[in-house]
Amino acid sequence: MRQITVQTVDLMDQNDELASFKKEFYTKDESIYLDGNSLGLLSKRAEQSLLDVLNDWKEHGIDGWMGGKYPWFTLSEKLAEKLSLLVGAEEKEVIVTGSTTVNLHQLVATFFEPKEGRTKILADELTFPSDIYGLQSQLKLKGLNPATDLLQVGSKNGLTLDEQDIIDRMTDDVALILLPSVLYRSGQLLDIERLTREAHKRNIPIGFDLCHSIGTLPHELSKWGVDFAFWCNYKYVNAGPGGVGGLYVNKKHFTKTPGLSGWFGSKKETQFDMDHHFDAENSAGGFQIGTPHMLSTAPLIGSLSIFEEAKIDRIRTKSLKLTTLLMDLLNQELENEFRIVNPLDDKRRGGHVALMHNDSARICKALKDNGIVPDFRAPNIIRLAPVALYNSYRDVFEAVQILSKIMKNREYEKYENKREVIA
Repeated sequence: MRQITVQTVDLMDQNDELASFKKEFYTKDESIYLDGNSLGLLSKRAEQSLLDVLNDWKEHGIDGWMGGKYPWFTLSEKLAEKLSLLVGAEEKEVIVTGSTTVNLHQLVATFFEPKEGRTKILADELTFPSDIYGLQSQLKLKGLNPATDLLQVGSKNGLTLDEQDIIDRMTDDVALILLPSVLYRSGQLLDIERLTREAHKRNIPIGFDLCHSIGTLPHELSKWGVDFAFWCNYKYVNAGPGGVGGLYVNKKHFTKTPGLSGWFGSKKETQFDMDHHFDAENSAGGFQIGTPHMLSTAPLIGSLSIFEEAKIDRIRTKSLKLTTLLMDLLNQELENEFRIVNPLDDKRRGGHVALMHNDSARICKALKDNGIVPDFRAPNIIRLAPVALYNSYRDVFEAVQILSKIMKNREYEKYENKREVIA
């Protein structure tokens, strides 16, 4: 392989059509942030839109619901128009609401309809724990036993899933399937289209957790016929800690009664009639539950305006170039030091690179003390996520040089090989 030099990466930065967006974000000259797959950085536009909504509250009080710069009553729907571009859906199939787990509960409560002989939920053993907690709760609420009615597809290597193994578990007793789009540890991107097609051949509804894919790669949920999906917006979408989430419901399901009905799912024109008959909005908006959280929604206004300009296809192209560069540099500078456990194929990789090492926890601590912000996932994975909107190719080059120094000088050995409270 041709030697990658600082001149190589500087030329890549000169030709980067997304380079101008880096100045939109609050980055630090003395550090390189590679943890955008856990929490994205604050942009100046997100900061401003939060201040704008605070100002509307200050100036208008309750009249901010229908007046001010961003009327709150319809803000979730307005933002859904832009968010729909990131998931490949029609505008009315998306709504900005809730959080990842709240939206999971809403959608599983709606789509999980166990019948005699068909009582199982199919998931996998590598998914994020919160999804499993939610599925276990939903089974209990239906009087079922999670020990027998929650099926989790196993992994042959503890890192990735074989899609044929998932398909083979789509048996006649399965009433619902819920899978991640991208596995949070290894970064494996599942073939959503194929899995949806196979589930529908067996008349099983299927949904996806998009937390680790939204904002870093395009989706085509409507085209693929996915029944439902949900996600957070605080990772690659940069909506801030605890930022409002989102959900998608295919339009063919708009007539379904939400499993968890709440007044903000009512039709807008009758919502304030205060009638005790729930008349759901004929859109994904009908799956809202409570009053939108305006101060955690506001940053999304500014953030999505950046995505509107940058375009998700261009973001994906640069993201793949960044992660490929990172892997090439690791092989060049630190051959055999780490095991790269994410898929190498562009079509199967999400937005981060996953490295396995027995000393991962303390290597992460050494990286932080050297100005590199990584992410640790137990038991032995370092995740590095160069984000297309605010990381440069030079950032990746310098991060690997610092990691190389740490490993060659064994600087990590002065730290305890134990994670912090937050990894």
